[in-house]
Amino acid sequence: MKSAMNYSCLLCILVLLPALCHSENSFTPSRATYYGSPDCYGTPTGACGYGEYGRTVYDGYVTGVSRLYRNGSGCGACYQVRCTKPQCTGEGAYVAVTDYGEGDRTDFILSTRAYAKMAKPDDYQTKQLFAYGVVEVEFRRVPCRYPGQNLLVSVSEHSRNPSYLAVILLYVAGKDDVIAAEYWQEDCQEWKPMRRVYGAMFDTQTPPIGELYLRFQVGGSWVYPKYALPADWKAGAVYDSQVQLD
Repeated sequence: MKSAMNYSCLLCILVLLPALCHSENSFTPSRATYYGSPDCYGTPTGACGYGEYGRTVYDGYVTGVSRLYRNGSGCGACYQVRCTKPQCTGEGAYVAVTDYGEGDRTDFILSTRAYAKMAKPDDYQTKQLFAYGVVEVEFRRVPCRYPGQNLLVSVSEHSRNPSYLAVILLYVAGKDDVIAAEYWQEDCQEWKPMRRVYGAMFDTQTPPIGELYLRFQVGGSWVYPKYALPADWKAGAVYDSQVQLD
């Protein structure tokens, strides 16, 4: 009996493991459209709060999403998106989420640059793809790649030292969402949660005086910048965490 049970368990593992691997790497059908911009890059006014970073990150291969926005936790996620028309390549475009947007039953509203990337490298094929306006696509989540780039902590221009602090993480490599942010309260000897204001931005109206230690939950792990924000941290400044994510 025991041998039979062990055989059954082994059989389940052999059957389920390939299925799980396939599920993780498989594509999901959807639809995509595009938005115009003067230089075909992203927009600095996206709902994720990235500012200029949201316009140029991934060399402008960016997108607004609807259900994948996930109340802002989807900001910064990267996807491979490929269309299914004859004018499309098999590779498609690799894009980063920098905005929220809804279209005609679309999951993706791509920058012009990203939409064009899905087409075969031929002007006529590209024009045909743009003529559709909305196309059937398939997509999958992929790790973000920022070779040699440290995680950066950007202090929002709305911050006011010492009464209000709002921050956004930039260059979050890997395949995990930024779930939470906390700061160290020295007098209480505990980590205090920051509020997700909107998109990728976290804030607190009671930042500690002096050096400010932060930590961020990325997926199931906490990421600790190697240095505290200086006591004279400034609105609009960007601080290097000295940490690289995989």
